[in-house]
Amino acid sequence: WTKSLVASADGRRLYSGVGSNSNVGERGLEAEIGRAAIWEIDLESGAARVHASGLRNPVGLAFAPQGASDPMLFAVVNERDELGSDLVPDYLTAIQPGGFYGWPWFYWGAHVDTRAPGLPPAITTTTPPLRPDFALGSHVAPLGLAWQGDSASWPEGLRGGFFVGLHGSWNRKPLAGYQVVFVALRDGRPVLPVRPVATGFLNPAGQAQGRPAGVAVDPRGGLLIADDVGNTVWRVAPAAAALPMLRPASSPSSAPETPAAPATPVTPVTSNGPTEPNGPASAGVTVGR
Repeated sequence: WTKSLVASADGRRLYSGVGSNSNVGERGLEAEIGRAAIWEIDLESGAARVHASGLRNPVGLAFAPQGASDPMLFAVVNERDELGSDLVPDYLTAIQPGGFYGWPWFYWGAHVDTRAPGLPPAITTTTPPLRPDFALGSHVAPLGLAWQGDSASWPEGLRGGFFVGLHGSWNRKPLAGYQVVFVALRDGRPVLPVRPVATGFLNPAGQAQGRPAGVAVDPRGGLLIADDVGNTVWRVAPAAAALPMLRPASSPSSAPETPAAPATPVTPVTSNGPTEPNGPASAGVTVGR
């Protein structure tokens, strides 16, 4: 059931993302009870309730500060398949308590998916499903989400937003994802441009040499990337905050036998100015594992 877990700032509540049992409810709605939702669990009482629903697969969860207000919960969501290469966009969005985001009957707001069984919740007759804040691209498979604050160690274009691990598509032509990107927040909402931070996971033949999954920011401010194809955790940091090159944490005796990693499975890039979406990141970084 559980896909991710994050604690509230005061440590009193846990939030857990639970993915759907199917693509669009084709296994029956009974199989989806309690799924496609983010749950809130009170640690003192153990009571649990649905915090938001209609989220097909809310994998990555993270909080972002909101000034004097309580931090806002954000999620990256893997949407449905089999509507072509360009539908439906996976997304990053702030999570509204009690909000319904449409799955399986609707996508991207009030767009109807006629494949869904049964009737949508009665509330949708008067209130349309919530539209997500920010499209990341169709079938890019966002799995990791980590807040990067205003640390001066990172270049200006990579502060005050989220690192997002895009695991990559399996059913899209051309392939999409296979990178870690940065999305800034402005006034509490994600904004363009999308800035690539770690790329090079696909070789020229389109074969995956690595696939980013979970992401996290370590106490030194470096970005950690779990690569579940390369069987490696990568660390990406601004050059001034770099650590010596490290070997993967697993020992040779305990690690499963896997194909050798490519010489440069993650490519740091450097630029001195703002970029367009899918262009080079404006960061000088070093990469270690």
